[in-house]
Amino acid sequence: FTDIPGTWQHFTVPIHHLNLGSVHEGFGFDGSSIRGFQEINESDMVLIPDLKTCTPDPFSDSTVSIIGNVKDPVTGEFYSKDPRFIAQKAEAYLKTTGIADTAFYGPELEFFIFDKVRFDQKENFGYYYIDSAEGSWNSGSEENNLGNKIRNKEGYFPVPPTDSLQNIRNQIVETLMRVGIDVECHHHEVATAGQCEIDMRFSPLSRMADQVMMYKYVIKNTAIMHGKTATFMPKPLFNDNGSGMHVHQSLWKDSKNLFYDKKGDALISDMARYYIGGLLEHAPALCGIIAPTTNSYKRLVPGFEAPVNLVYSERNRSAAVRIPMYSKNEKTKRIEFRTPDPSCNVYLAFSAMLMAGLDGIKRKIDPGKPMNVNLYGLDKEQLKKVKSVPSSLKEAMDALESDHKFLLEGNVFTKELIETWIDYKKTKEIDPVRLRPHPWEYYLYYDI
Repeated sequence: FTDIPGTWQHFTVPIHHLNLGSVHEGFGFDGSSIRGFQEINESDMVLIPDLKTCTPDPFSDSTVSIIGNVKDPVTGEFYSKDPRFIAQKAEAYLKTTGIADTAFYGPELEFFIFDKVRFDQKENFGYYYIDSAEGSWNSGSEENNLGNKIRNKEGYFPVPPTDSLQNIRNQIVETLMRVGIDVECHHHEVATAGQCEIDMRFSPLSRMADQVMMYKYVIKNTAIMHGKTATFMPKPLFNDNGSGMHVHQSLWKDSKNLFYDKKGDALISDMARYYIGGLLEHAPALCGIIAPTTNSYKRLVPGFEAPVNLVYSERNRSAAVRIPMYSKNEKTKRIEFRTPDPSCNVYLAFSAMLMAGLDGIKRKIDPGKPMNVNLYGLDKEQLKKVKSVPSSLKEAMDALESDHKFLLEGNVFTKELIETWIDYKKTKEIDPVRLRPHPWEYYLYYDI
């Protein structure tokens, strides 16, 4: 199960303890020790195993992995702050609206595989150090240097030996398929120093969120097996592209794609346009959930393929929402929201995006005409007319605090969860980062 920030948690029990009784009653654990869950005076919680998620654990001998739902043993109710339960409520709410019966999600998670990482900060020092044999900064290294370094922003699609991670990604894909995750492709990404992408085939919302958690687990553990380390930080490197999580989305009813219209512009329906309208209308608040770290806003800056502009377009990767134009097939028509990043809690992020899109459909929010120009090429006067994402996590949290009514529809999100989320982000992330000196400040100000 996941904690509130989105990290997978686990415990292990002998198989003979998994029986009809334990499946019904669950396994007890201390909810006060899980980030964002319970106070110490109400700590007892239970985890109900979902046997549909049962799969061999690829990194633990003789072990089966099962994802569960958290329940309050006193009330007997599923836990309102369990991220997986929220995703399930979002899917149930979709059906009650009558708009659609299935929301398909297909995220493209980018990540880095580094050779080493060190970081620390105390009262009298602070630093991070990462390294990769692929890194452009190692072109003059004397240690094991055979060339083939990747220049900044030139890491997209090179063949080996320049792409040094082909075989590691092959192994990751084989493992993902072995645990039941359908993979469409994998490749090196734009940045130097081991940026990668592995794309999963789309699935219903909750199922895809489960798959993302296993996806991260497989990538991190496979990297460790090769003496490397994987990170889903949005912006671990200065001066090169960060890692996003572009999320492809579509709504279906009775096996029919509701986002397709053969007569519509870019072959999308009015429903798809209204869904886009909802995403763009609520994007500042959504950023508090879909780009939920202080590091996220090191990525969301112009010039690094970052989707900071709150408009939509066909094919244009500088817009927050893109209409992929690879195919005219009805079944492939979808919208792609490019602002999210893989530091998010995917159960909450997918649910929030669906709720924003549904609000757009219900209110018929018109996103206007697509902007099919290079938005980075607009002059200052033109850019003033284009809304953009928040520039910091604090701005995103302020937006979420003032605009979250759409998330409360159908009791999908609760006020308690929203308040817990905002308080956690402010006290555990925003303030601690704000209060610490930054190394670059010494460069700027030490000699004042």
